[in-house]
Amino acid sequence: MKNLFLLFSLFAFTTLQAQQSNISGKVLDGENKAVGYANVLLLKAADSSLVKGALSEDAGTFLFEGIAAGNYKVVASMVGQGKASSAVFSVSGNAGTINLEPILLKQSATNLKEVVIEGQRPLIEQQFDMTVMNVENSIVAAGNTALDVLEKAPGIVVDQNDNISMRGRQGVMVQVDGKQVPMTGTELANYLKGLSASSLDKIELITNPSSKYDAAGNAGIINIKLKRDKSLGTNGSFTTSFGQGRYSKGDMSLQLNHRAKKMNVFGGLNYANRKNFSELDFVRNFIDNGEATGGYEQQNIFNFTGINYNGRFGVDYFITPKTIIGVVGTSFISDLDRDNTNKALFFDAQRNPLRRAVTDADVAHSRSNQSLNLNLKHTLDSLGREVTADIDYITYNNDDIQDFAIRSMNLSSEPIGNPALLHGDLEGKLTIRSAKADYVQPLPALGAKLEAGVKSSLVNADNDQKFYDRTEGRNELISGRSNRFKYEENINAAYLNTNKKWERASLQLGLRLENTIATGEQLADVVNEDDRKFDRNYTQFFPSAFVGYNLNKKHELGVSLSRRINRPSYGQLNPFKNLIDAFTVSSGNPYLKPELSYSFELTHTFDKRFTTKLSYSHTTDVIVNVLSRESEDENVVIQTFRNLAKHDYYGLTMTMPFSVGNWLNSMNNATVYYGKYRGNLGTTTLNAGMPTLNFNSNNTIKLTNGWSAEVIGVYRTSEVYGFLEVDPIWSMSAGVQKQLWDKKASIKLNVSDIFYTSQVHGKTVMADYTETFDQRRDSRVATLSFNYRFGGSQVAPARRRTGGAEEEKSRAN
Repeated sequence: MKNLFLLFSLFAFTTLQAQQSNISGKVLDGENKAVGYANVLLLKAADSSLVKGALSEDAGTFLFEGIAAGNYKVVASMVGQGKASSAVFSVSGNAGTINLEPILLKQSATNLKEVVIEGQRPLIEQQFDMTVMNVENSIVAAGNTALDVLEKAPGIVVDQNDNISMRGRQGVMVQVDGKQVPMTGTELANYLKGLSASSLDKIELITNPSSKYDAAGNAGIINIKLKRDKSLGTNGSFTTSFGQGRYSKGDMSLQLNHRAKKMNVFGGLNYANRKNFSELDFVRNFIDNGEATGGYEQQNIFNFTGINYNGRFGVDYFITPKTIIGVVGTSFISDLDRDNTNKALFFDAQRNPLRRAVTDADVAHSRSNQSLNLNLKHTLDSLGREVTADIDYITYNNDDIQDFAIRSMNLSSEPIGNPALLHGDLEGKLTIRSAKADYVQPLPALGAKLEAGVKSSLVNADNDQKFYDRTEGRNELISGRSNRFKYEENINAAYLNTNKKWERASLQLGLRLENTIATGEQLADVVNEDDRKFDRNYTQFFPSAFVGYNLNKKHELGVSLSRRINRPSYGQLNPFKNLIDAFTVSSGNPYLKPELSYSFELTHTFDKRFTTKLSYSHTTDVIVNVLSRESEDENVVIQTFRNLAKHDYYGLTMTMPFSVGNWLNSMNNATVYYGKYRGNLGTTTLNAGMPTLNFNSNNTIKLTNGWSAEVIGVYRTSEVYGFLEVDPIWSMSAGVQKQLWDKKASIKLNVSDIFYTSQVHGKTVMADYTETFDQRRDSRVATLSFNYRFGGSQVAPARRRTGGAEEEKSRAN
């Protein structure tokens, strides 16, 4: 009954009167002939900022719908025919259509950039429903990776295990151009490390998405937008950089785009060769019935050399101004070599030293990910009724080769027996097939819009891991560490979403239905036959709602509610036991349940600049990373994922921009949150929480003669993630930039983590185990970069290229 009431509500409110208008016109050439496929922009008269863009029909006509009251002008342009502008006109807000005089194109040398894109977007923009970080304008981002940039984004934290959280909540959905990245955890971090910041346009942080998005990602969405297809003609950019910390880091990026009358061809290549290190020291103590039984301390030195190739190629073909078909292919190839030395000192219950151990490891990670997307967009009529469809085929292949040499020694460092030699070989393949279709029904006379869509995805994963004991020339399979795991998943979804705008209020209601069918099977020997295979089949509803109201010209209010899910990634379900070092094992958990969250957010905006958000969420079956002793070896600690009963989150976020004259712009974001974890795992009862402050300050300084500077500061107090408590951390980065050659080129110099304070310290406390750790990385890096932009600069309408496999791809690890 409740669902019927919601569906009824989706349509009932759309019968109210709107206060918006349509604008129509025609583009002609110097001979008064119709100009089809012309680039038509609707601009605000006051500052020439872009409101909407479109292509003219074959007959030269164009139409902008749902335009609010205000003063506007229309600018039309066409390659080879120059540009022209309409006179300034007013929209009163009364429903109806304003018919403009024909716009006549004539040959002109004037460049459209003088009208639209000369102004620079601020580094951080706080919009009503999202926070936007304009990476393209960032000096500090130059020469860095996408992961480095994310660490400096407001409210984003990347922990010592490369897990990404937003405003203190994990379970974030990461997308690139609206398509979810096919990895989580370390795999996701390695992908983002291979993506150069020079190829990024901006990052969108969406904390409470509507039902038209996949229900995955209960902490919100991070959407990374790449630079592409902004201009007519042939254009592109080339970027190269060199950075030096303890080790060197370099990358090169080339972006190309050619937009003609009926076709748009785009692509990009990115190459990165980066060497890094991580130093990790920790002390582990084992406990039995409240009494210490011993433990050990370790010093780990990890050296990483990563080479990444990232390519993207696509074509859009404009069959008519109303019908566009496209194909997009991507490829990501990564080779990451890791060598590390682990030194361990064992002690007894009284912390008296017992013996030593040294482990040398050489690990090669190879990743190859390819995807192909076919897409269609068709506008049914001049009202803007639209159908879009996507078909995706994606494959991910991984191959890990691991070699460990473990030497046991007495306190005098004399060897005890022969070194233990272990060899591991892991091969895995994941295939995703996905299809989706979406329909948009504008209701311009009512100021409303209806959206609906369906989606189906099929996932197949097959991972085979073999471990061998090669001590003293042997090559014996270790059955306890070898396994094969096969997983299949089918998700079918449908959604209905609608929104309505009045003069001072807006309303959005949505409902998403998702059915999940999954099976998993271990083909290796299992202790309990019931653990060999599992089957799941469940159907769930995910509603969303948003209400906005303009109290007056200075104050706006908004309230949003949603229910979301965070399914375990495919890697988190994989039961394989992978060696991190001789005494640390990571493993998945095939019996993980998905997290379910209810979220609430109240937003107040003052003067369209100062934003305050109050947030609350309640999550059940929280997925947490747990460290515990492995039963096979009392000295080995296993790192795996478990479900905790629940997590309650309370948050207050404040965005505070200010400026000094026209030379300093500062955007400051402060989030205070409190997360309460509750539940039982084994013999440990958790009832922990801690208030945390996360502060981010982004400052841009305009200097003379084409010079500018940027300073970014980040500070976070102590924080709790389940059983893990992390100490406070802060860092500062700064850079300068010089514009060259009429702003077609720039050279940037920046230093990240200037004071080398981005070091992580923390502890884990369980009933039978405790651990304290300190981690240092190659975070202080000086980088010099050069960027050159070439070709045309006439802005063209954007083309949506989000595929249908977003949610599945985010869980491909």
